[in-house]
Amino acid sequence: MRGAEQIPWLYDACCALVERCGLGRWRRWLVEGAVGRTLDVGCGTGRNLPLVDARVRVIGLDPAHVSLLAARRRAPGVPLVQGDAQALPFRDGAFDTVLSGLAFCSVPDPVRGLAEVRRVLKPAGTLRMLEHVRATGGLKARVQDRWQPLWTRITGGCHWNRQTERTVEAAGFRIDATTRRAKGDMRRFVARPG
Repeated sequence: MRGAEQIPWLYDACCALVERCGLGRWRRWLVEGAVGRTLDVGCGTGRNLPLVDARVRVIGLDPAHVSLLAARRRAPGVPLVQGDAQALPFRDGAFDTVLSGLAFCSVPDPVRGLAEVRRVLKPAGTLRMLEHVRATGGLKARVQDRWQPLWTRITGGCHWNRQTERTVEAAGFRIDATTRRAKGDMRRFVARPG
């Protein structure tokens, strides 16, 4: 399904605006903890890639070829792979860190995708996640639920009302409570295989 997420110039313009309003700090937090061999799953246009420390061996993965072309321009030296989070083309235990920045809202089967993330992580590896989620109640949650089908069509797959933290825990990860931050419908945290 093609939508705003698959139109790199539009996606980048929207992200740049939101990053000026605070998302930029959270994106930097996301990549600052990456160590060793790192997978940026759902790297999109590569907004995380230039922020990763040069000592970290990062690989970007995204299903959209057009987004990977934009990522190539943004981070020319980073290996990029066109692929699906639900069937990661990497061996078991290949990564020390998996980054996921605003990606799992668009994975059709997030449970399957997180199982794949768990498979490719080393036993002591970490999942660093930044995601927008369903609001914790009130009007915004009702609006998200009501307009979900239209939002998914406009964006090309985003489900803005997922309860991602519950899904991460159900997939066998333990969220480190000391790393968890919430602001409105945004969440960031570190999780480890349970």
